[in-house]
Amino acid sequence: MERRPSIFPLLSGFFGLSELYRVQLFTQIHEIIFHGNGGYTWNEVYNMPIWLRKFTFQKLNEYFEKQNSAVEKSTKSTSKVKGPDIDPTYKTKASKI
Repeated sequence: MERRPSIFPLLSGFFGLSELYRVQLFTQIHEIIFHGNGGYTWNEVYNMPIWLRKFTFQKLNEYFEKQNSAVEKSTKSTSKVKGPDIDPTYKTKASKI
């Protein structure tokens, strides 16, 4: 079936948030609440001004990126634990009694 152009262009306007934006919005709200360690409620984050929610999300993101890089740096700098330096060719003879 062929679609005809709408005679009333205002009818095809904005009817809500796009699916992609909704996923991004609710993901951002979840991350702030979950990683905010109880400092935020869903209602507080949802009703935050957009600039403040983005700022808060960015600061939490920066904090956890720094924390992850510090952990990676400390695990890379840690050397492996070496066992005792024993010659594998060393053989002992049991005494003959």
